[in-house]
Formats: sequence, structure tokens, C-alpha cells
Amino acid sequence: MSSSRTAVVTGGVSGLGKAAAIRLETDGINVITLDIADDADLVVDVTDPIAVHAAAGQIGPIDILVNSAGIVGPNAPLWEIPLDGWRRTFDVNVEGTFHTCQAFVPGMRERGWGRIVNIASMAGKDGNPNMSPYSASKAAVIALTKSLGKELATSGVLANVIAPAVIETPMNATTGPEALAHITSLIPMGRIGRAEEVAELIAWLTSDKVSFSTGAVYDISGGRATY
Repeated sequence: MSSSRTAVVTGGVSGLGKAAAIRLETDGINVITLDIADDADLVVDVTDPIAVHAAAGQIGPIDILVNSAGIVGPNAPLWEIPLDGWRRTFDVNVEGTFHTCQAFVPGMRERGWGRIVNIASMAGKDGNPNMSPYSASKAAVIALTKSLGKELATSGVLANVIAPAVIETPMNATTGPEALAHITSLIPMGRIGRAEEVAELIAWLTSDKVSFSTGAVYDISGGRATY
């Protein structure tokens, strides 16, 4: 029963993470938010593996992991990207996802049931101009999830990844207006997505309704996705 299940949502204080946490709670799931923001259930920096593993020990067994913590990173041509900006984007978006999966997956395997949803981006498939750190990091999240899905395929634990087009979130409020206009113009529906729409997909992917899909990429792009 979902009412006895526990979910960890990283980046759960704002944006897609917050929307996912609210949506999962409506299904009776006990949601624990991990974020660097003070009002998270646990204040944890996902770039710190020691802190992540300590949090996993404190929380105990979980059933659902949603990796939503992420940053856009620098907006500039690749040859102008500062090295620390590149590294920081990968630290949060890729290393953070890696750390939480390493911390929580073993317990799911032991119990024979689990759902992992990693949040990537259409940028990880298409490559957004002037967003090479973000695009490359989200491509890494996609590949990580595909590998993990294969590794867990017979364990009862499913790992899937969502690739949204641009969504109305606080994170995108910091995206450069030219970059934002470009990626919005690519959406055939002619609008950006809503966090609640992505949360609905997350709720489905973390439920018993999904049983034969793992290592898969789910686009939610208003028609932008072409492959």
C-alpha cells in the first residue's frame, strides 16, 4: 500500500521537487525533502557524499527516490564557460544524483521494491546553445539512469528518467532571457510547462502502475521531443 511508503525528494523545497512532494503526499506517501534550503525536512547538500550517506542512515528504509536537485549553471558559449561553473553544474546535477542513488538503492534492492525517478532535461537530448554545462550534465543523468535501470532490472526496483522541456520554476527564473526565449520557441504547444504536469508523471512512475518500464526516458516537452 502506498500509505506505508516513504519517498525522498531532493530539491524538494522548490520547483519540480516541491511539486512532486506535494503530489506524492496526496497519494498518502510519507515524503522527506532533502535540500540546501532551511525549510527542508533535512538540510543536505547532495554534492557531499558523506552528508548524503549520513542522511540515508538517519532516514532509514525508503521506497521512492526522486532526484530533482539541480542548477542551470552558466549561460555562455562553451569557450567562455568558467571552469568552476562547469564543475559546479556537474557536482549538483550528476554527482548529486550519483550520491543519492548510491546511498538509497542498496536498501531498495534488499527489500525487492523501489522506484527511482531522476530529473534530466530536453537539453540533455538536444543540447541547448549557451548552456553546455547544463546540457552535458543532463545527458549524463540520462545515461546514468539507463545503466542503473539495466543493473536493477530483475530486482523489483525501477529507475527511469524524465526529460522536461522548459518548465515554469524558480530555477528557470535565473536562465538568461535570450536562452529562455530560444528554448520556449522550440515547443510546438507554444507555452512552457507547469510543475504540476511533471509531478503527475512522477507520481505515475513511482507507483505500482508501472512495472515493465525501467531505464527509460520520459519526455514531457509540449511536442518538442523528436527522438
